[in-house]
Amino acid sequence: MSEDMVLVPGGTATVGSTGWYAEEQPVREVPVDDLWFDVHPVTNAEFARFVADTGHVTVAEVAPDPADFPGADPALLVAGSQVFVGTAGPVPLGDWTQWWAWQPGASWRTPLGPGTHWEEVADHPVVHVAWADAAAYARWAGKELPTEAEWEHAARGGLVGRSFGWTVEYADELWPDGAVLANTWHGPFPWRSEDPDGHDRTSPVGSYPANGFGLHDMIGNVWEWTRTRWTPSHAGASEDVSPCCGGSMRLGESDRMVSKGGSHLCSPEYCQRYRPGARQGNGANDSTSHLGFRCVRRERTGR
Repeated sequence: MSEDMVLVPGGTATVGSTGWYAEEQPVREVPVDDLWFDVHPVTNAEFARFVADTGHVTVAEVAPDPADFPGADPALLVAGSQVFVGTAGPVPLGDWTQWWAWQPGASWRTPLGPGTHWEEVADHPVVHVAWADAAAYARWAGKELPTEAEWEHAARGGLVGRSFGWTVEYADELWPDGAVLANTWHGPFPWRSEDPDGHDRTSPVGSYPANGFGLHDMIGNVWEWTRTRWTPSHAGASEDVSPCCGGSMRLGESDRMVSKGGSHLCSPEYCQRYRPGARQGNGANDSTSHLGFRCVRRERTGR
């Protein structure tokens, strides 16, 4: 596995934001430890080594249990995952099912479904991984998933109270002086991608500049799992799932975990969640074509 990690100094992290979405409030201060962070999200090539070593089968590769989905069409209860498909033209943006589709056979091995292969995007973030898959990888690697506060602290790159984590002079601009600093959506969403770098979906990790802590892709490219349970606001402390449970505990269909950082689908006209303070809740057993993860380590020892 990759040992490309950087030390993010701890301290008092200021997490949350105002003026954007209700779930990001209130702003609060949280103590965080010094942590070694993966420089970039886990890639397909890295995940493939994990699978080769362990034989791990991801959630997306197993047909859903009918007991978890009473009344569902049996034809849909097959192994697969959610894939972004876009639309043929402009559509109202109130119904996400117009541009997402359940794709039988989609998994980390076949990111866009049958006929595609992870080796074609070996240096891109692994996707179609549920929370248990990410936690199992972390345990195998001698690491763990970060908490939401740890992740957000690292994403800010040493800045406090700013919308983005670029540099001080540009910390409140998405595209400062026209510079593209992360893989986010360009063009009219969700039907026409006009990405100046040609990244209509995920991009190779490290394609954009690192933040102040030396971390790449903390904003855009893919959403990233944390080990923090979802709450509808930052009020009060969130419950973290112990990393020691990662490879063996199956969370239920109703359990939701926090993911951070936005993805290549975040657009100024739709989802403005390409910021350190942004957050969303994903079902622990959900997998999609824009959700991945990275790991942390308390001490730089072990594997």
